[in-house]
Amino acid sequence: MTFAHTQPSLSSTDLSAPALALAQTLVRMNTVSRNSNLELIHFVRDTLKKSGVDSRITWNADKTKANLFATLGEGKPAGVILSGHTDTVPWDGQDWSVDPLSALVRDGKLYGRGSADMKSFIALALAQADAFLNSPAPFAIHLALSYDEEVGCFGVRELVADMKDAGIKPLACIVGEPTSMVPAIAHKGVYRYKCCVRGKEAHSSLTPQSVNAIEMAARVVGKLRDMAEGFERDEPRYEGFDVPFSTASVGQFHGGIADNVVPRDAEFRYEFRDLPTADAASMQKEVLAYARQAEPAMKKIAPEAGFSFETICEVPSFLGSASDPVTRLAQRLSGETRTTQVAFGTEAGIFKNSGISTVVCGPGSITQAHQPDEFVSLEQLARCEGFLRGLAATTSIT
Repeated sequence: MTFAHTQPSLSSTDLSAPALALAQTLVRMNTVSRNSNLELIHFVRDTLKKSGVDSRITWNADKTKANLFATLGEGKPAGVILSGHTDTVPWDGQDWSVDPLSALVRDGKLYGRGSADMKSFIALALAQADAFLNSPAPFAIHLALSYDEEVGCFGVRELVADMKDAGIKPLACIVGEPTSMVPAIAHKGVYRYKCCVRGKEAHSSLTPQSVNAIEMAARVVGKLRDMAEGFERDEPRYEGFDVPFSTASVGQFHGGIADNVVPRDAEFRYEFRDLPTADAASMQKEVLAYARQAEPAMKKIAPEAGFSFETICEVPSFLGSASDPVTRLAQRLSGETRTTQVAFGTEAGIFKNSGISTVVCGPGSITQAHQPDEFVSLEQLARCEGFLRGLAATTSIT
C-alpha cells in the first residue's frame, strides 16, 4: 500500500475561521472522563448528518457515553481512519488563569481543557467533512471518536470490535494526538494494577498473632522497586525515548487505622510502562508469582489472609515504522522529513494490534496537555488543517 497526492503538504499559517470556531465549540463542552461525552458525540453526529453522513454509535454499559464511527466516502473500497478521543482529564485543583471551558483565543493560542489533547484535531477533521466527501481519493475517510481514553482506552476497544463486526477494513489509521505535527512511530504501553492485601489485625503488642497487611504489601512494593532497577540496569535500550527502558512505579498506598493496631488491610496501585520490545504481561506474572510465594506463611496465621489483584487498565505499546506507507503519507502531508517517538500512551497500539497500519500525528505539544492553561497554537492548528486538506487531495493508492 502506498499513497500519492497531487500537491505538496499545505502548511498555511492562516487557520480558517470555521475550523477555529469548531475547535472552540468542542473545547467549551465539558467532557471530563467522569462525565458523559454525549453532547460532543451528538454534535458531531448532527453536523455530519447535515452533509448526508450517517454515524455508527457504540455505547458504554449504561449508555452515558458513546463512540462514533462515520465514513465519509461510503462505497469506496477502503479507508483511512482519523482517530480522536473525546474525553479530557479534569482540572480540579489546578491554577488556571482562564476558564478551562472558555476556549479563549489570545496571543496566537487557543486555551482550554482539551485544546491540545485532543479536541482541536477532531474539530479540524470535522471541518474538512465536505472536502473528504468530494475528494478524488479512491479511499474513504473514517472519523473514529472514542470515550474514556484518558482512563484506560476503554471506548476504542468497543469501536474497533464494532468496526470488525461491520466488515469495515481500513487501510490505515492516523491518531491525532499532539505530536507538534511530527509523525510518531512508537510509544510505550501503560499497564496499571491495584493490589489489595488482607491480613489479620491485633494489638500491636501481640504482633506474632497477626498478619501485618502493610508489611506484606511493602514486600511486593519492594519487589516492584527491584524490577524497576533491573529494567534500568539490564534492559536493552530503545533510543529515542526520554527514558529508553521500561519502568515500574507505585503511585498510591493506603493502609492502617492506628499506631497501636496491626493493620488488617492495605492497598496500593502501581504501573508498568513497557517498551514496545518488552512484555508487560510477563512483568505482571512476576509480581503475582512473588506475592503467591508469601501467602502460605500468611495463611498459617489467618486462612483468609492473602493478596488480590485488579487490572485498572492495559494500554498496549505501539510500534510502527518509518517505512510504513501511512508514516510516509503523514510525513508528506506534514512537511516533516523526520519521525519521533512519544512518552505518552495513545490508542495507536490498539488499532495496530487489530491489523491496521497506524501513525500518531496531531497538532500541539503534549507538554501543554493536562496542564493549567492548556493551549494549542493557531500555527499548529493551521499546519494540521493543511495536513487534512492535503489528505483530501490524495489521489491514488499504488
